[in-house]
Amino acid sequence: MKNVRFFAVLFAVLCLAALPAAGQKTPVLKIGINAEITGDIPKVGEATKYAAQMYVEDVNKAGGIEVGGKKYRLELAIEDNEAKAESAAKAATKLITVDEVIAIVGPQASKQAVPAGEVCNNYKTPMISGWSTNPNTTKDRPYVFRACFLDDFQGPALSIFASQEYKFTKAAVLYDVASDYPKGIAEFFKKDWEKRNGPGSVVAYESFTTKDTDFSSQLTKIINSGADFLFTPQYYNEVPLIVQQAKQLGWKKPILGSDSWASDELVKLCGKDCFGHFFVSHYASAGAKGATKEFIDRYKAKYGSIPDDVAALTWDAIGLIGAAIRNAGKLTGDIKKDREAVRNALAKTKDYPGITGTISFPPGSGDPIKCANIVKINDKGEFEFYKSVCP
Repeated sequence: MKNVRFFAVLFAVLCLAALPAAGQKTPVLKIGINAEITGDIPKVGEATKYAAQMYVEDVNKAGGIEVGGKKYRLELAIEDNEAKAESAAKAATKLITVDEVIAIVGPQASKQAVPAGEVCNNYKTPMISGWSTNPNTTKDRPYVFRACFLDDFQGPALSIFASQEYKFTKAAVLYDVASDYPKGIAEFFKKDWEKRNGPGSVVAYESFTTKDTDFSSQLTKIINSGADFLFTPQYYNEVPLIVQQAKQLGWKKPILGSDSWASDELVKLCGKDCFGHFFVSHYASAGAKGATKEFIDRYKAKYGSIPDDVAALTWDAIGLIGAAIRNAGKLTGDIKKDREAVRNALAKTKDYPGITGTISFPPGSGDPIKCANIVKINDKGEFEFYKSVCP
């Protein structure tokens, strides 16, 4: 009987020994998401979260991400920055100091990305914004990157398009003076337009303040200015009000926009009033092919909507982080050293095959070199690729 008990105990011990120890479970790497989930532009946060979740699910289903011969599971730590600058900085601090993420995706809007970028750079934590185009997001910040083109690229792209496509000579601009993103693009557009068409060729340069909803005074001045077209670099939730009020006041000329137009909510809110207008974008869903079409189809099947620019750029942003983690060589477990290794690998990115275009980071810069797409809102309300512009 003693022998039976002995062998039973021995068998149990051997079985337990064969099981993986708690410390041998697949280690986890956390990626932070600093997104505008609530506030004025919730669709931006939603698209960010959805695309990031889809990427992480794919990686983990494939067994994780391999670094130096060792596999790691990915996990998201998601913080809502409420579309506020102060909240974005606080979210970045929490993700870095409490959640101990290895890198952060977002914020997306420049108003949030600029202050969050300062926090990330000070803490030496890699941050990549998919959608922030303001130059200050990455300026003098070696730990901050972006997956999109910049305002100082986007403004001239629109300027070139309006000059070449329509042969226009007189421009009008309407923008939110209290928001970094539209203010920056408006300034870059004006500078480039007047360089091409002469001083005073921006015949109306009108502004308003965040949350304003009545633009009749500014639009009346624009109509009376004799402008050939109106450029308004505003967010998708503001554009419909501007377009519809302009139409009610008798405006029948083209209205051009920036990449912040690129949300399916724009057409839902604006309807046919926005059909036929053009805007700068990072990709176009209508007529997409290859990996871009595959992403669009999967996203639509999973979430019930066509992914906008933010979703596509988030996919590329988190993909860039994934590639940098793989290329970091080896992770030590020291979060500070590992963040530095990922940052260094990210900075060496060359010819990354993103769905919004091939991405490389030139030496000493977190800003990729990319062409801009001009997208037309067709008569079905789809965002259709029209042409590329490369200032």
